[in-house]
Amino acid sequence: MKKAKPIPPVRSETSFNALDKRFNVADTASIDPAVLESFSYEYPGREIVVTIDTDEFTAVCPWSGLPDFGTIRIDYIPRKVCVELRSFKYYLLSYRNVGIYQEHVANRIMDDMLACTKPKWMKITVDYRIRGGVHTVVTREYPRK
Repeated sequence: MKKAKPIPPVRSETSFNALDKRFNVADTASIDPAVLESFSYEYPGREIVVTIDTDEFTAVCPWSGLPDFGTIRIDYIPRKVCVELRSFKYYLLSYRNVGIYQEHVANRIMDDMLACTKPKWMKITVDYRIRGGVHTVVTREYPRK
């Protein structure tokens, strides 16, 4: 049996220039913690763990502008207030076009949620979809153990 000759790919010097494209990204100033609202927790002293999660989180890579998709999970023990979920959804939507490193998202969300709720305890986990064969999970806990 005769071996087939490999066909060389047809490439010009400019055929991969589009791969170097970068998209415009919004600055972190576009993140809007002012939309976060809270309501009174009517059972202070009774410790409960509130869990909020969504698989609809998206921001963009600050270098390339390509989208990063992930799941956000927040567990917290309220002190006097709980975060209002509609406002939390609007808050997360404010990240949509923001160029932010995956490792910074958990810190930024934690800082904003602490300012809004002042909980006894909080843990945030950001679990990103695999991109380029790399899976990233970022976790922050307050207060640190």
